[in-house]
Amino acid sequence: MNRTILRLAALGAVAALGLTACSSGEDTDSASGDAVQCVGSGDPNTLTVYSGRTEKLVKPLFDRVDESVLGPGVKLEALYDQKPVKILEEGPRSPADVWFGQDAGELGALGEAGYLGELPDSVVNLVPEEYVDPGKRWAAVTLRSRVLAYDPRQVPEAELPTGIDALVDEKWRGAIAYAPTNASWKSFVTALRVLRGEDGAREWLEKFKAVEPVEFDGNNALLTAVEQGQVKVGLTNHYYWFMKTAAEGAENVQTRIHYFKGDTEPGALVNISAAGILNCSDNKEAAVKLVEFLLAPDSQQYFADQTGEYPVVAGVTPRHDLPPLAELAQPAIDLNELQSLAATEELLKDVGLLK
Repeated sequence: MNRTILRLAALGAVAALGLTACSSGEDTDSASGDAVQCVGSGDPNTLTVYSGRTEKLVKPLFDRVDESVLGPGVKLEALYDQKPVKILEEGPRSPADVWFGQDAGELGALGEAGYLGELPDSVVNLVPEEYVDPGKRWAAVTLRSRVLAYDPRQVPEAELPTGIDALVDEKWRGAIAYAPTNASWKSFVTALRVLRGEDGAREWLEKFKAVEPVEFDGNNALLTAVEQGQVKVGLTNHYYWFMKTAAEGAENVQTRIHYFKGDTEPGALVNISAAGILNCSDNKEAAVKLVEFLLAPDSQQYFADQTGEYPVVAGVTPRHDLPPLAELAQPAIDLNELQSLAATEELLKDVGLLK
């Protein structure tokens, strides 16, 4: 597998907020401006995790966390559906100890701003090198692939597009679902920029807009629309389909998913969820223990079975029929080349695909 460093920088978004990074009073490895002194605001007996992931997905796992995981007298407080901007707005006074992001862009925004400290070897040694930030500011917890969900009643398997370029054909007018505000869509567009450059990305997005794709608030709503025949296909992440089939029974779900393949194919992007520890954490020891917990075999099995994601730790076998990662032929990109997530959002607004 080509080395794929999944870090989506968002320095533009940070600069727009006029915020500076925090540290523990020591120099950080931040690629951005000078660090500032931390302001103690947290409770040393409470470990606070900001989760970019939903309560439905990860609360059952966090409910397993107690003193046996974190240490005597330490309790976990989890906030769900969080955005990195919250930490950026809170600055050095943020009570967050751990950021558990649903997307590489979230970790990039915080890492590039200097809000994430270096993870210890006890964490990074658990994860394959290609899924650890080179500066050790975050480590992947799960992997997810972009896919095309499709209605086989309207699109026979033999007529499935081979890549995203086929989706801008006139025959798909008004038949493609996408979730414009979702982080995974923006990451896909960022990968498009990395692989094809700004002009190439703009060209594809303009053609995509021209075939009148249908907007949905999220990936679950998108899948429902495909299932109900409102659209023919939808761009999403693979695990939403696996969760749907697990909940409803595969025999009761008409929708199928199609994997794009190719080392130059943006639609084959494999992204991450990942965790990092805040520089200003008042409880770094417990924070490390929580990240280690997320990478422990039982937790990795939870993600593989309950959310349908790919585990990053070897030896975990999903109950879902996931195609091997080696067969996905993901694009050979280094997302460290990324200019910024802010630039992606600006491009999407400019072509009229983001309000």
